[in-house]
Amino acid sequence: MPQAAVTPDLCNCLAIRKAARHVTQHYDRALAPAGLRTTQYSILVRLMRSGPRTINELADDLAMDRTTMGRNIRPLERDGLVAIATDAHDRRRRALSVTEEGRQRCAAAAERWREAQARFDEIYGAEQALALRTTLAGVLACDFQMKPDRQMASEGEAV
Repeated sequence: MPQAAVTPDLCNCLAIRKAARHVTQHYDRALAPAGLRTTQYSILVRLMRSGPRTINELADDLAMDRTTMGRNIRPLERDGLVAIATDAHDRRRRALSVTEEGRQRCAAAAERWREAQARFDEIYGAEQALALRTTLAGVLACDFQMKPDRQMASEGEAV
């Protein structure tokens, strides 16, 4: 657990985004020698585990919107790490899959990811890291959709 005294942000969203950027920078530094960023590595690993997926399916799996996923796929396709082809089961769909080059790049990055993961656990604490992942899974399970009769707080509050 961090040694310095911390003051939590008032806004949940800001606190989560700041922490996500901080952790992403840690993993990005670790993965850089393999030529991948954290998001790219996550996409490749997810596709290798799940098999071919549409952009919409992959975006849902990784809690991203479709346009953000599309922007993340373009460089992977350009670099020959991901292929986009007509789905064998439904010719109307285009499915993403990892190429052999993508598998090799992902394998080269895997040890660096394990090192980043171990370093996070070492610094933050393995038990706290597990509790954090469990808590974040709970956050992902929440439905934050606004009810039609409710309005958002006025601008400038709690940020």
